[in-house]
Amino acid sequence: MSDSSHAPRISEILDGMAATRRKTVSVRDVLEAFGDRAFGALMFVFAAPVALPMPPGISAILGAPLLFITAQLMVGRRTLWLPRVLSERSMTRADFTALMEKLQPYLAWLERRLRPRLTFFYNPWFDRLIGLLCLVLAIIVFLPIPFGNMLPALALAAFGLGVAERDGVLGLFGGVMALISIAVLAVLSKAIIAGITAFVVTLLRMF
Repeated sequence: MSDSSHAPRISEILDGMAATRRKTVSVRDVLEAFGDRAFGALMFVFAAPVALPMPPGISAILGAPLLFITAQLMVGRRTLWLPRVLSERSMTRADFTALMEKLQPYLAWLERRLRPRLTFFYNPWFDRLIGLLCLVLAIIVFLPIPFGNMLPALALAAFGLGVAERDGVLGLFGGVMALISIAVLAVLSKAIIAGITAFVVTLLRMF
């Protein structure tokens, strides 16, 4: 992971991609645009939309790349690799621009406050620990859990920006949101299981 103190902001790179004349924007295009900051940047790009109100099914589409990204962060890969079936996925430039317009107000607010700090959190061991936690969150995002995707996606987006900008404070926020996400999921899981059990029992009593 390189020092991002003099690197272009994520918003600047995304703006440049949205302004391109190409008809479509692929995952490969995003990967190449961010270079050695791809781990954190792509975690943010794929997770942040899921943290916002989006059409049903978006988590399954964006969750698959997150699984590959976080798994490679966990095992300590220095460069990000995605299978062709994922790297060739694309959307129209108009759709990409519309998505970026939704993200930009939040991203601009964050970037005014981001800076390299508590950088001791970002070393090979902590990167792997963050990768493990993010892989768990990515699995949750990928699963079709009603109302269970937004908080884990927010945690992933925070971790992604923290990794890309070497901001340990944002990484700590991501950790707190991850713990809250897992706790909420545990409560929801119990409620869902209890509801299904009650439904089955009611059906059985009818016959």
